[in-house]
Amino acid sequence: TGAAHGGRISRVDSNGVRTTFTDRFPSDQTTAQTGSLTSGVADIAWIGSTMYVLTAGSGCSHGVINTVNGVYRVSANGNPVLVADLSSFQKAHPVAHPEPDDFEPDGTWWSMNAVGQTLYAVEPNHGELDKITTTGAISRVADISASQGHIVPTASAYRLGAVYVGNLNTFPIVPGSSKILRITTTGSVQVAATGFTTVLGLTFDNLGRMYVLENTTTAGGPAPGEGDIVRVTGAKREVLVSGLSLPTGMTFGPDGALYVSNLGFGLPPNGSGQVLRIRLGN
Repeated sequence: TGAAHGGRISRVDSNGVRTTFTDRFPSDQTTAQTGSLTSGVADIAWIGSTMYVLTAGSGCSHGVINTVNGVYRVSANGNPVLVADLSSFQKAHPVAHPEPDDFEPDGTWWSMNAVGQTLYAVEPNHGELDKITTTGAISRVADISASQGHIVPTASAYRLGAVYVGNLNTFPIVPGSSKILRITTTGSVQVAATGFTTVLGLTFDNLGRMYVLENTTTAGGPAPGEGDIVRVTGAKREVLVSGLSLPTGMTFGPDGALYVSNLGFGLPPNGSGQVLRIRLGN
């Protein structure tokens, strides 16, 4: 099922009070047999004071006709304007190894990073990293499926000339089967780290240490209470936080704390999702 409106961006103040900034994006929901997963806005990035939005719940294949997944520019009053039509780009530029049993023509976009005046977006279902300019030009940086197969790339973070990309991998979950890729802006794909499980969040601190959000760390399917955050410093790995329940995103705030979306899916849609503030030591 899908709707042309209802895809929401929330503003949360320092006291944790949520208000709706805009709900003018399409959204969709899968069947109950597959968990009633709701999708709408996938990610937000800022270039200067301008908000850019990546969508995942739009398009005919998501049950919302006359809409497309894409990158949108959002005005101060919450009005979205399409910058780049990613649905059409994916249909015109197929990847090398799509998964025929789990194929979404309009894509299921997940994460986006702003680098200067350029946006880099990751799409898990086809397996690709694409570059989008603020004028709407789209180009493929890397066909991840060509070298890695159908690994479901998800979370991304930019650092020192490269986009680091973690992957969810396919179900059933095999602990330790996810990895972190380092993809240069010219399209070179290298494995940066292995041994992770169901990566859905990725970020770096100001010392260059990498933080990896694992949705579920046990075998089988996604399970509440099995998520964690791992800090990677060279060859050293530390589990900083455990016991998270189906977390789906992570970033550093201006206060130096990590902010994590918890209870991100698979639960009743009546406001059960959380944003956690996690203060770290050294």
